[in-house]
Amino acid sequence: MNAVFPGSFDPLTSGHMDVLIRASRIFDHVTLTVMHNARKQGRHLFTLEERLDILRGATAHLPNIAVDSFGGLLVDYMAQQQKGIIIRGLRAVSDYEYELQIAHLNRQIGEVETVFIMAATRWSFVSSSMVKEIASYGGDISEMVPHISAEALRKKFAEVYAERAQTSGGAAQSG
Repeated sequence: MNAVFPGSFDPLTSGHMDVLIRASRIFDHVTLTVMHNARKQGRHLFTLEERLDILRGATAHLPNIAVDSFGGLLVDYMAQQQKGIIIRGLRAVSDYEYELQIAHLNRQIGEVETVFIMAATRWSFVSSSMVKEIASYGGDISEMVPHISAEALRKKFAEVYAERAQTSGGAAQSG
């Protein structure tokens, strides 16, 4: 059985990877699909191509994972790809309430089922927006994201990291 794990993945987190790896053990093939919306252009930190590159790099070791993108209704993508299962990761009850509505809509308009996979407890507090916030101030996000995501974030916020390194180096030397 084949499934699709859709999202914006801006950036890919360790929670996403946890759900993906567990899904890859359940399903024969999983397509990690970056959903993009022209109306939301400019709201993402990473471009579509950057996100696809990050996903490809992070999943290269997983043989039954493919990476793709789509700009439209998820149910249309599912029909086009002849896939019937959507994977969604859940961190908390608030995620479930939102995802349940979408799952019902997707089933009604596209006859696709949604399988929810609970994120491991250690990732239940990690979100892409929080990771970006921490990274924007030069904070350590190395445990919250795969290495390739951490490197991409460091590049995006290079000036902040350089200033922090300078400040840390200066403080250590004056002590």
